[in-house]
Amino acid sequence: MLQAQQLSALLVTDLVNVRYLTGFTGSNAALLVWAEPGRAPVFSTDGRYVEQAAEQVPDLVAEISRDALAPLLTAAENCAAANSAAVDVGPVGFEATQLSVAVHADIRRRAPGLALQATTGLVEGLRIVKDEHEVGLLRRACAIADEALAILLEREGIRPGRTERQVARDLEWLMYEGGADGIGFETIVAAGANSAVPHHRPTSAVLAEGDLVKLDFGAQYGGYHSDMTRTFTLGSCAQWQRDTYDLVASAQQAGLDAVVPGALAADVDAAARSVIAAAGVGELFAHGLGHGVGLQIHEAPGIGSSATGTLPCGAAVTVEPGVYHARRGGVRIEDTVIVREGGPEILTVTTKELLVL
Repeated sequence: MLQAQQLSALLVTDLVNVRYLTGFTGSNAALLVWAEPGRAPVFSTDGRYVEQAAEQVPDLVAEISRDALAPLLTAAENCAAANSAAVDVGPVGFEATQLSVAVHADIRRRAPGLALQATTGLVEGLRIVKDEHEVGLLRRACAIADEALAILLEREGIRPGRTERQVARDLEWLMYEGGADGIGFETIVAAGANSAVPHHRPTSAVLAEGDLVKLDFGAQYGGYHSDMTRTFTLGSCAQWQRDTYDLVASAQQAGLDAVVPGALAADVDAAARSVIAAAGVGELFAHGLGHGVGLQIHEAPGIGSSATGTLPCGAAVTVEPGVYHARRGGVRIEDTVIVREGGPEILTVTTKELLVL
């Protein structure tokens, strides 16, 4: 990868990427990865994490410094000096989206002999395809979320008279009780007209009979995230609510059917979006169809009308169309899936039948 970019090394400062490459989960670390095959990376963290680094990164000798970049810059400069006569030694790449202008200027000041080159998405590109260990962690994160929702429904935790915040907190606690390391993201519980807001934040709004109630939530397990949306109605179901739900369900199935290895991400979006557009309400689906999910809740690849690239086998993505009637209510249905030959493996298994609670 680095040789193809004509780099001699890559300075990794994004902590998510450091975790992906090393397994280290501390809050201060950096990694210098060499293009030269077989050469051990240089890993650095500070004195708070000596024991953690020994446990999580046993194959590397940790350079301990309050300034985690300092040992890496020294190693890179020494390498550049030792190879100054070699015409094929390239610059050191750095993650342009992670280093501020001030930090970049400071690196140039501290390491004036080091040639630097901005890079974007190199490690993130590796993270798109999940190995079976990663899929196992995703599968468990999804199962925790499914189990939590099942318990919440069994306890009639979604009912008239409760507030959005109460439902959200109960659901989050059930995920912790089920073994989650954390919640995947801020839980969305949106009732009544609030369900028409795609990313509504739970409030003291009270759930009422006849409401649509949209839950978008996930668990985090072993660093990996799940993401699922289900929409219910309370007590009764108006015809417009059922029609909207059926439309979104059809669109989601069309999107899932399009998730195959090699599919253009934009074509997958179009498969679902065309169903909603054909019903005359295309303008009510105003966000992309999905996104990658893994160590971050939103990561590559994106699935939208302007997305580029294809979906590789083994990618973890969401498929989440929605239709939102302003000031009335909205429906979204979302699953986390793995791209597989023959069709996606759906990790979120809670029923997608319209439940009237």
